[in-house]
Formats: sequence, structure tokens, C-alpha cells
Amino acid sequence: MASVFLFHVVGDLTVGKPEMVELCETETMEAAIKAIGESMECGIPVWKKKSHVGMVENDEMRQQRFVGILNSLDIVAFFAKSECLEDHDKALKTPVSDVVVPNNSLLRQVDPATRLIDALEMMKHGVKRLLVRKSVVWKGMSKRFSVIYSGKWLKNMDTSGSSNSLAANRPSSSSATSTRDKFCCLSREDVIRFLIGCLGALAPIPLSSISSLGAINTNYQFVEASSAAIEATHKLPEDPSAVAVVEHTLEDQYKIIGEISASKLWKCDYLAAAWALANLSAGQFVMGVEDNASSRSLPDISINQTAGNNNVANGGGSTKLKKFSSRSIGFSPASASLGVSRSMYRGRSAPLTCKVTSSLAAVMAQMLSHRATHVWVTEDESDDILVGVVGYADIMAAVTKQPAPIIPAPGRSTEGNEIHN
Repeated sequence: MASVFLFHVVGDLTVGKPEMVELCETETMEAAIKAIGESMECGIPVWKKKSHVGMVENDEMRQQRFVGILNSLDIVAFFAKSECLEDHDKALKTPVSDVVVPNNSLLRQVDPATRLIDALEMMKHGVKRLLVRKSVVWKGMSKRFSVIYSGKWLKNMDTSGSSNSLAANRPSSSSATSTRDKFCCLSREDVIRFLIGCLGALAPIPLSSISSLGAINTNYQFVEASSAAIEATHKLPEDPSAVAVVEHTLEDQYKIIGEISASKLWKCDYLAAAWALANLSAGQFVMGVEDNASSRSLPDISINQTAGNNNVANGGGSTKLKKFSSRSIGFSPASASLGVSRSMYRGRSAPLTCKVTSSLAAVMAQMLSHRATHVWVTEDESDDILVGVVGYADIMAAVTKQPAPIIPAPGRSTEGNEIHN
């Protein structure tokens, strides 16, 4: 087991993390869209209201208030329902509790002193968020990693001063009380970002291929490009929240051309994306449809939008009418014909892929640089033939895997000396 897992704790990852702002299940979908747009993740935790304002909660009470995680794909799928397309205003005023999928096991509250290896074990088995209490001073945080989050060494970790300076850095009882009920939320992306900063301590695992590490998940969900895009919402996996859009080849293989996922739809125009999801094929949805595409004329519908990126679907303020455009889905426009080579669809609509021979470090870097929750895996000889997907849980399982025992060669002792009769 790598020492980084044993000698680092969850508190080491909380430096610079903002205080969590609870999204209540009684809030509207419009408020949820605004919250997810301001969030650092494509999914946000949803909570029940406190029974009494100002009440002091214990860990169990706080855990019981957690409902589940609402992501951008859940929002688009909800708005794609016929009743929501007919009445946008009513859909935007729908309470979050009607949309979020209840799952109390997706979040766990942990102490800042929890070992990193224990946090990884939780996340490997389905926990997506760790709720950690914030404090003025976290004594367990090492100088080495504080720079990753704050950009400078923390003053309260300066050990070169006298005992008086250490006493000055110790939080007062009043400041400790003020942070008693303040928490931050750690995601699996936070953990991966932390691990990529200490790849040397994980050697040789980071340079090993994802195939040799068994990190490729072959139980992925997919929908054919010619099928209705709305079919993707009927088979949404929990982790990662993504469905591959594929074309069936003559060799009975599947070629990936795009994806319908929470990370791709993060901060998109949710109303426009919902209309496209309900009315276009999966191939047209992920590739984008040109405004003047002759193969599929788009209706002259209007949706409420504000200028720029501040449309009401993204939680903006004032509104004005704007005709539907495929650009508002968030993908680069391309030909609607599915017979065109995939090379024409490079851009925002192209799925993030790697090879079966790609190293684990390379896949981790891809996910972090693209703010993605997963990477699709293709054959080594082809850029398109899909074989699986690598997600957060797969990476955490790989980095914590025990190395295979070294079996001495026949005829030699464990010290490597020849055995003489």
C-alpha cells in the first residue's frame, strides 16, 4: 500500500474548498439550475430542511437530511418530458424533490482526521461526496500539499516561529464556535486531483496501462445513433452518468460517435437541450444540427433566454425571446447526416476517449483537464471501436490494488540463490 494513502488524511484535501451551501428539496428547478451553474461539479447535493432554524445537529441527523445528488442530465431529462415542453414556466417552478432520485448512500460525513485510504474505500463503493467539517486551523495538513489548493504556504502552518506565534494561530473559542456548523464537500474529482500531484508515491501503478490494471469497465450503457435521443434517459447508469452514442459496424462492433452525459450537458441551455433530446435522434443530438440543415428542418419555436449565457434555464434574470439553435445545446454544429466520417464531428461534441494501452496517469490527466467524470476506452488499433469506460471508481480501485506477489522462479530460493541437492 502506498504511503500517501496511510499518512494523509481527508483534512489535507479541504484547504481552499468553499463552504457548502445547501440546496433544499423544496427549492424550484430554476433555483437548482442556477446552483448547478455556480457549482464546481456537474451534480449538486440536495437536502431536506432543518426541522428547527438554528438547531444544533449531530452527524446522524445531518446524514438523514441528505436526499440525493441532482445532476445536469437529470435536469435535461426532466425538461424533455412532454408536459414540461408544453409549459416551461410550470416546469421551472417544479420543486427539486419531484426530480432528484433519492439515494442517501451517495454522501457520507467524515472527520477531517479520516485516513485517505478509508475515504478511497468509501468512494470505491459508491460514495460520491464526503462532507467534512471546516475549521480555522487543520493541524494535520502538510505543507507539501497546501500549495495545491491555496497557491501559497498557509501562515498557520509556519513552524519556524516561537511558541507565541503558534498560540496566535490557535483558533479562539468564538471562532471555533462560528465554524462548528460549516462544512465543505469533497468530490471524487478532488481526490483524483490530489493523487495526480503525488504520482511518484504511487509508482509503478500510474505508468501501467488501464488494461493491465483491470480499470476498464465493460458494463457501460449505449444507444444507437439512429435511435431517438430520449431513449438514453431510459437506461441512465448511476456511475458514470453517461450513455455512449454508437454506430453498429459490419463487423458487429460499435463505433462511438458521441455521448449523452451529465458532464457534457453541464451549464448548457437546459430548455434547448431538452427540446433536442425529445425531438432528435441520438446521432443528431450529439453531433449538433445545422440551423439550415436540409435533412431535418427545425421548428420555429421560441424559448425564454437572456442575452449571452445568462438565460433563465441557467438561472439568469431578465428574459428575451430567441429561436432554437443547436449551438445552444452546447455542441459544435455539424451535418445531420450520420453517414459522414466521425472526423467531421471533432470539437465539443466529440467524446473523450483513450486506448486500452493508455496509462492510468494519462487517463487521470484527461479527466481533470476536461472536467470529465469518465473516459471512453477504444481498441488500440482503432480510434472508434468502443470496448468500455473508465470512471472515478475504476481509478480508485486501480490505485489501491495490492501488487501481485512475486513468485520465485523454479529451482531458486526466495533470496534468488540456486538450490543445490
